[in-house]
Amino acid sequence: MDVEHGRLKLRLSRSRRQRVALKDLNLTVEEGEIFGLLGPNGAGKTTTLKILMGIIFPTRGSARILGRPLGDKWAKARLGFLPENPYFYDYLTGREFLKYYGQLYGVPRREREQRANVLLARVGLRDAANLPLKGYSKGMLQRIGLAQALLNDPQIIFLDEPQSGLDPLGRKEIRDIILQLREEGKTVFFSSHILSDAELVCDRVGILYSGELKDIGKLRDLLSTRIKNYEIVARGVPEAALQQWRARVDRLLVQKNEAMVIVREESEARAILASLGGLGATLVSFNPRRETLEEYFIAQVRGRSDG
Repeated sequence: MDVEHGRLKLRLSRSRRQRVALKDLNLTVEEGEIFGLLGPNGAGKTTTLKILMGIIFPTRGSARILGRPLGDKWAKARLGFLPENPYFYDYLTGREFLKYYGQLYGVPRREREQRANVLLARVGLRDAANLPLKGYSKGMLQRIGLAQALLNDPQIIFLDEPQSGLDPLGRKEIRDIILQLREEGKTVFFSSHILSDAELVCDRVGILYSGELKDIGKLRDLLSTRIKNYEIVARGVPEAALQQWRARVDRLLVQKNEAMVIVREESEARAILASLGGLGATLVSFNPRRETLEEYFIAQVRGRSDG
């Protein structure tokens, strides 16, 4: 199970009475990458993060973080964590909140103010630093929570649904911070059910469903070979040929002198392409259309449900 250059390695199972939360979850997260653990509610994402942070323990299995066993104090001091539903002290200001957590992290008193100011600027809350948290919006609270997770300058940052409940602007702000962390060489491990955002930031993803890791890999590898259909655009196709195609293709759109055809099967696409020359038609474009991450995810979940 050990991987020489891996920064986070785990093989876990977690069950309680008759409920199994994780089934032999086995994965490695590499240094400096953004890894997304994706799945619907109840899939086991939060359970995984809680185990990695030492909040709960696996029924069986083990994990190594930064080369150390699960629960090692040296490794835990180098982790940052933003839970899905963090608790915020309403009466504290943003600056006071960060200084308080700096004290819990053991940051020297003289450094707390400096770190708080740097992080407030980084997450775009410098102007709100002296406002009480009870007046913060959902997006502002998420950003101050992320600042808290960065107080100890962690090497690995665990984020549980960091973009959940945010509007598009708020999700972009969090996304930009995550991308900046990768540029600094940090490792980011986050859970999410917002697939469009994961597709924009992740180097690799794992699909978790009912406690089982359904698939894992780099996005370009998972999606590049999964062609959902083929789009052919041709000019000058005779009307008789178009009538024949209508019964064979999934979609046919004719505009002026151009026809766009969509078919699912590669063999059908090749047959149409081969016929164009004999019809006196000209090929304008041929485009294999690949799945999006959302389409791929849904196919994986449905496959598990049906199987």
